[in-house]
Amino acid sequence: MVKVFHKTMSHFFPSFLNWMRMIDDPREKGKIEYPLANLVWVGILLFLMKLESRRQIKYHFNTEEFIHNLTLLTKADIEKIAHPDTLGYLLERLPPESISKLRVKMANRLIRMKSLEKFRLLGKYYLLAIDGTGHLVFKERHCDHCLVQKKDGKVLYYYHNVLEAKLVTANGLAISVETEFVENPYKEITKQDCELKAFYRLVKNLKRDFPQLNICLLLDGLYAAGPVFDICKNYHWKYIITFKEGAMSDVYAEYMNLKPLYKETFKEIKKGEIRQKFNWVTDIAYQDHYLKVLECNESKPGKKNTRFVWLTNLEVNQDNFQQIAKGGRLRWKTENEGFNTQKNGGYNLKHAYSKDEVAVKNFYLLLQISHTINQLMEKGSLLKDQIKEAFGCIRNVARKLLEDLRTKFLDPDQLRKELSTPFQIRFLDSS
Repeated sequence: MVKVFHKTMSHFFPSFLNWMRMIDDPREKGKIEYPLANLVWVGILLFLMKLESRRQIKYHFNTEEFIHNLTLLTKADIEKIAHPDTLGYLLERLPPESISKLRVKMANRLIRMKSLEKFRLLGKYYLLAIDGTGHLVFKERHCDHCLVQKKDGKVLYYYHNVLEAKLVTANGLAISVETEFVENPYKEITKQDCELKAFYRLVKNLKRDFPQLNICLLLDGLYAAGPVFDICKNYHWKYIITFKEGAMSDVYAEYMNLKPLYKETFKEIKKGEIRQKFNWVTDIAYQDHYLKVLECNESKPGKKNTRFVWLTNLEVNQDNFQQIAKGGRLRWKTENEGFNTQKNGGYNLKHAYSKDEVAVKNFYLLLQISHTINQLMEKGSLLKDQIKEAFGCIRNVARKLLEDLRTKFLDPDQLRKELSTPFQIRFLDSS
């Protein structure tokens, strides 16, 4: 299992340590016992092994074998594993932008290597689903930036949310590329921060970090609004937005009135026992934009019929309506393969790994990096035949990796020999 991990890392991120060296160490130089790269890797491995709390580091990582293997990984000699509080001390002082840049470099590396090429919509657009989720909840105020839930003037709880942009694919990848923390700028504020405000901040960073990327945003009905359309037009982005009647009632009514007249855009597709009926209407005028509406009604024996409606600025036609509909439905990947996995799949997203507000953000970002690495192993061809036969389930991949790292000495010469042999990792297409 360790060999698969090393091959995955060497194949996708050959400059991983160099990227870490670009991070400015905020600690006092004369008092540094553990190199920054070493501590960052301990933080990544905390989530990669799905230990679920910071204190587990001293119980699982402090073996002679693990220390030896971590030295190979970080190229920094250490005599013992750092105390969890030492990791916390670093992350309290490290600007979250540093960890975020590391994640951006990882995503850019995958894109430049064309590892995700076959999953592009219409052969051109990378699908980025943007969605928010709850992160932490407290009975008492955690920091001056807490959001506050009140009822009848009484505080119920304090909480922190995040807005995520994840690169999603049909085979189940949900790779974090950008994060915006939903938080109040100061304690006594009359109007709280919200997901929509965070969206406007996030897309600026997304454009900065991926200026040339062909992007199609997958959004829920909250974003069916003129300012969002304007941003996508200015950035030359495409979008597929879940369309509900309450979001833009005039546009929705116009679509319903025009739909019977567009008889040539009605299509019925049968796939075994699944029946899909498609309708679309093009060029509905809204402010300075011409919107397209695509609808899919799906029926399965013994199940309730489902209806999907999307707004898009993509050109919908007889050749691509099915692909666009499939792309629109991938928005759920950020919730299922993304947030749900991170909350219930061993990453313990809703656990506060620190009381410090800066460290909380850094732990969150390290979790996103670890989830990406795990996905590359789990969805990659190196473990194609082992996940079910040798491990039983995906969750046991992390347990097997932890067992190998803490009980087996890696031979550096053998490892170099294996990595010097040409190999290729392909992503499994389970769509």
